[in-house]
Amino acid sequence: MTRIVSGFAGSLALAVPRSGTRPTSDRVREAIFSALDARDEIRGAHVLDLYAGSGSLGLEAASRGAASVVLVERNAAAAAICRKNTESVLRTAPTSGKPRITVAAQSVQHYLEAVVGDFDLVFLDPPYDLPGDELDRAVALLVHHLNPGATVMIERSTRSGRPTLPHGLELDREKKYGDTTLWWGTAVTSTHRTAE
Repeated sequence: MTRIVSGFAGSLALAVPRSGTRPTSDRVREAIFSALDARDEIRGAHVLDLYAGSGSLGLEAASRGAASVVLVERNAAAAAICRKNTESVLRTAPTSGKPRITVAAQSVQHYLEAVVGDFDLVFLDPPYDLPGDELDRAVALLVHHLNPGATVMIERSTRSGRPTLPHGLELDREKKYGDTTLWWGTAVTSTHRTAE
């Protein structure tokens, strides 16, 4: 069972699609959010959860104080689960300072080609069978929608290898959890770009 770990919706159970998605394990999710909390990167942030699945990463951020969250999921059944989970989270939110949560039921590429606005924190947790070049294209589109200093977290199978980061996004660190690896990147301006 997937639950919100902390914040105003802490311990809330989330629905998970029956098939077609791979929810982030509790262990990995707790590690992600412990690191983000330590860096004070959630409160007031504008968050984008790409390949959202059940929406657990974006909704965890909402529970912990993000100002807005967009869940992008093209699978119709999973997008419906995202909407259901969003309603559950918002029911538990305090009346003052309630986060704005929206669900975009479309492909990541189409969303990133059309979106207006910039983000402070982005989660990319695509299906493990997503081709690496498709993920690279998504990250290349994403970099144009990041505020300076924004954090981008990519979760992939360790076997997939390191993703290709475009100009404007620098790798901070990577951490392995069994067959899952997290890659953390930071959005930088061209004047701060270092040589590869």
